[in-house]
Amino acid sequence: MQQSATSAPPSPSVRSYPSIKTPLPGPKAKAIVDRDRAFTSHAYLKEYPLAIARGQGVMVEDVDGNRFLDFMSGIAVSSTGYGHPKVIAAVQEAAAKFLHICGSDFYFEGMAALSERLARVAPGKTPKRVFLTNSGTEATEGAIKLARHATRRTAIIAFKGAFHGRTTGALALTSSKARQHSGFGPLLPDVHHVSYPNRYRAPAGMSDAELVAQSMYEIEGDLFTRHLDPKDVAAIFVEPVQGEGGYLFPPDGFLRALRELCDLHGILLVADEIQCGVGRTGRMWACEDEGIEPDILLTAKGLGSGMPIGAFIARESIDDWKGGAHGSTFGGNPVCCAAALATLDLVEGGLMANAAKLGGQLINGVRKLAERHEIIGDVRGRGLMVGMELVKDRRTREPNPEASRRVVDTAFQHGLLLLGCGKSTIRLAPPLVIDDVDVDRGLELLGEVLG
Repeated sequence: MQQSATSAPPSPSVRSYPSIKTPLPGPKAKAIVDRDRAFTSHAYLKEYPLAIARGQGVMVEDVDGNRFLDFMSGIAVSSTGYGHPKVIAAVQEAAAKFLHICGSDFYFEGMAALSERLARVAPGKTPKRVFLTNSGTEATEGAIKLARHATRRTAIIAFKGAFHGRTTGALALTSSKARQHSGFGPLLPDVHHVSYPNRYRAPAGMSDAELVAQSMYEIEGDLFTRHLDPKDVAAIFVEPVQGEGGYLFPPDGFLRALRELCDLHGILLVADEIQCGVGRTGRMWACEDEGIEPDILLTAKGLGSGMPIGAFIARESIDDWKGGAHGSTFGGNPVCCAAALATLDLVEGGLMANAAKLGGQLINGVRKLAERHEIIGDVRGRGLMVGMELVKDRRTREPNPEASRRVVDTAFQHGLLLLGCGKSTIRLAPPLVIDDVDVDRGLELLGEVLG
């Protein structure tokens, strides 16, 4: 039975997952894998041979009838789980009316309603303007254009370890893996990368305030002094929680310090909340933890519960470009807008609070696992966005990417869907509809895998 944001979870006795009936991949899944490998681009990176047939809540079933407990949500996309009845109903109702009209050229109520909703839930009290996109990468590209247009400056600062997308402009900001850049240069010019503060890898005894000061010195005391005039900088792009970089949560005060730095030099602050936003951390937006208002906010992934939609939300004062300066044929598709509106109803109606509550249970559970397993070097998280970093030695904190890969692969064989990030971090990002029984079952499975 599908859970809603307010309905009681099913009793443990009726949960028929995880359940592995065949060797993985099973025969039907293997046939799909072989067919896929024969015809799809070599650019695709498949994590493990999961061939999904359907999903329900936090359960994923493959084509051979194997059932899995999902702790990765399709990379934090399936925010309301699989097949939520309110999202499905909204999609079906919208699809029955019309599938497409170009929002760049014509009007329809869903686009106006979603833009209004996003403008109102965005951080801060200043008026906002919203541009709807197909994806997070497209939101990044639009934000780059808007930032340069609004400031009449060209330089952009991003952070090492960041992931902002793979199209040419977004890729120039991305600093996740060398293979994502290899062979594609030259990319967008005048992009500069600085270190993202890492609490776990900071010198022993360094306080949050000292780590923030170190980060600000790298920008102002080094980059701005030796290489880049701040008067040439259009924007600083930052993930309030770094996703692909390792589920890194910056030290307290970091985002406020960035906001002050940007205000001092007339630089726009762009918060990339594509992975960490829409309730995942227990708040609508992760940057709300420090009470800051970015000039532009990027959202996608969980916004549409799996339907392809994103947005960049800008202060009205900087949205000063003219009609036709930017556009998108499919951005703000009517069916996707309906899914996003239903998703926001559910997130605000209980799932955000559920993420905050059960996130605490999940984090405490992983920390208990760390007491028994020396391979776990660090546990960090907020809401249902939790990182478990694996190391070869707790004293040296040397990353252990081989162990991370083994854990993800072994968990799949045991019916638990995980993904890695960073050099050797396991990300735990289940759908926001998860309940306490499935959190505990996931932790039990994770303990078996680590053992």
